[in-house]
Amino acid sequence: MSIERLPAERLAAALEPQLRRNFPVSGSARIRDFKRTDRGFATETYLFDVEDESGTLPMVFRRPPEISLFPDYDLLRQVLVMRRLAATAVPVATPIWLDREGEQLGSPYFVMNRLAGEAPGDYPSYHVQGNYFQATPEQRARMWWGCVDTLADIHRLDWRALNLDFLALPEYGSGPVEQIVNYLDAALRWATAGELPSTYRRAIAYLRQNLAEPEHPVLCWGDARMSNILYDSDFRVSGVLDWEIAYLGDHEADLAWMLFLDWASSTYEGHDPLSGTPTREETIAYYEKRTGTRVRNLVFNEILAAVLLSVPLLRMANRIQLPPEMNITGFCTTRIEQLLEQ
Repeated sequence: MSIERLPAERLAAALEPQLRRNFPVSGSARIRDFKRTDRGFATETYLFDVEDESGTLPMVFRRPPEISLFPDYDLLRQVLVMRRLAATAVPVATPIWLDREGEQLGSPYFVMNRLAGEAPGDYPSYHVQGNYFQATPEQRARMWWGCVDTLADIHRLDWRALNLDFLALPEYGSGPVEQIVNYLDAALRWATAGELPSTYRRAIAYLRQNLAEPEHPVLCWGDARMSNILYDSDFRVSGVLDWEIAYLGDHEADLAWMLFLDWASSTYEGHDPLSGTPTREETIAYYEKRTGTRVRNLVFNEILAAVLLSVPLLRMANRIQLPPEMNITGFCTTRIEQLLEQ
């Protein structure tokens, strides 16, 4: 028998007894200010405070969206990544408990602590609103380089020693790049019910024809962008968010994702990046110096990034039958077409 998925207004009351059962708080602990955040869409996320005799604890509740946006979505995957990164220098939240059945709340979910800091915005983008927009050019450069430094730190981790080998996709091929390309082909067909637009057919064909397996595969953050970084009051990195699509692959994939989404947040929207934002060329040079590795396949990886981001967008558009004028993948297809013409 299926269980009822609780609406947002009933979640806090249902979560309180689970909180007392799974976390060392008193029987008088209460959940306050339970509210949904519009950050991200692949996972439904709520912020709340726990008021107890010892004080107030800021926390986060996450559950799958009502319509799954990835064919293999699994809360356990992101929980394990964060738990195994806890001993590293990458500042991630600490999952407190995971309920994979979620009988009391009507869906699986997990709860984690809430890191301090403020993230640049998505919609409107950080180039027109928020802490990046309000910062000075020097502060913006500090934020930007902090994001690139975070990528470099993630890519230098020994994913084998961290027991992150479960992020591989052996059912999709022999090497990590082949695996992610074959996964994307299958995920696109799942998202569109098999009706793959021509741009994506061409993109997959290009990726297959230009496969280049990295000599040293790395942990790819997957959702590597400015708006998934928390910054403190000195504009330095205080937290790294959203590990839903972490995978093993080419180190350039995260750099390409960051540059692609910055293009989408500025040039594609019809305005230049804010002053202080390093250029694409400066970013590549800095990343190469920081990691000691060459960037050789950025076009390939930027097409890969645009295709990967298209999976949840196409799934959403297909499931809720958006009208043609609401082209939510327009920035992805525009960038793919630009890169295919190079």
